[in-house]
Amino acid sequence: MLSSRTLHRCSILIPLFLSGTAICEQPPGVVINYIAAQSQIYVGSPGIAVLPNGDYLAKHDEFGPKSTEQGDAITPVFRSSDRGQSWRRVATVHGMYWASVFVHRGDAYLMGTSKNHGATVIRRSRDGGVTWTEAKDKHSGILLDDAKYHCAPVPIVVHDGRIWRAMEDAMGPGNWGSHFRSFMMSAPADCDLLDASNWVSSNRLGRDPAWLGGRFGGWLEGNAVVTPDGRIVNILRVDYRPEGGKAAIIAISEDGKTAAFDPNTAFIDFPGGAKKFTIRFDPVSRMYWSLSNPVLPQHKDPDPSRVRNALALMRSPDMRHWEIRCILLYHPDMDKHGFQYVDWLFEDRDIIAVSRTAYGQGDQAAHRQHDANYLTFHRFANFRELTIDDSAPGAIMASQ
Repeated sequence: MLSSRTLHRCSILIPLFLSGTAICEQPPGVVINYIAAQSQIYVGSPGIAVLPNGDYLAKHDEFGPKSTEQGDAITPVFRSSDRGQSWRRVATVHGMYWASVFVHRGDAYLMGTSKNHGATVIRRSRDGGVTWTEAKDKHSGILLDDAKYHCAPVPIVVHDGRIWRAMEDAMGPGNWGSHFRSFMMSAPADCDLLDASNWVSSNRLGRDPAWLGGRFGGWLEGNAVVTPDGRIVNILRVDYRPEGGKAAIIAISEDGKTAAFDPNTAFIDFPGGAKKFTIRFDPVSRMYWSLSNPVLPQHKDPDPSRVRNALALMRSPDMRHWEIRCILLYHPDMDKHGFQYVDWLFEDRDIIAVSRTAYGQGDQAAHRQHDANYLTFHRFANFRELTIDDSAPGAIMASQ
């Protein structure tokens, strides 16, 4: 594993040089895991949780041509006992993919799919992530197995006595994007989460190609979020080309059984909305915050979903109107560098985050920006005070 350093504020890491020749370009943050691009196995689906004793759990899954994502999908789990400064691998969970990691009532959980477009499954750990339950049947963690399911490491929200998690299936017409149908899962917060009978699913909403002037490609990777007036909604990534920068808000009924969408009012402007993002509410600032990948002016591309070289801190008072506060991470190359699928949590004045990071040069380079070679940890200190002037070098001019 390469050496690393902790990123405390917004920055870009400069390549290291030996006798005038660049030999290694290390990523910002703390390297949790590195997989060489030559392996044709890539880092996906980063997630982070904090255990009751204060230790951190982080995870990712493996995808790519030489991975086992289509069969026995693999999720490595890592633990830190020093607030993210160092990490050790504590488990390799088989049959787990695209999972959110979270702590609920003292136990750690992974909730995602069994493989690429597999069953919806949930696993539990009662020893800090070292051992995990097996999802063998509908009483031990297999929640839905009647379709091809899809998701991402998105927030798990407890609200009004229930626990909520956004999902998709891939049973609509067409291929990537158009075939995703969005729905919400929920269960009583005090139930056995491994028992499928405790979970309720909403109806599934698919794409209407006429929306957004006929340029709506689909939606995916939704966030369960509580609105200012106490309702649950699902805020999703939107495939909208070439502009990008849109998200969709699906309303969810109080009992979790009905999802409804109004295309006239529920598409919103959201910088970075063409890529996966995570939204969380901060009770201190009374603001909603997100980390996203906006397309900066100098990096416009016909496919905005591929531009992932800038990570922005954004906030909103109402979930509908978003402001970029700071470009936290940036690299001028958008072809082989990316800070993407970032999962994160509030920790007092800081944000702690893990990133699916594509970075490096030469033999250490990523295959492309999408095919990440690093899992990295980041601490963004005093995030509520950051402004655009604190942005990573090179990103300020590009973002104005």
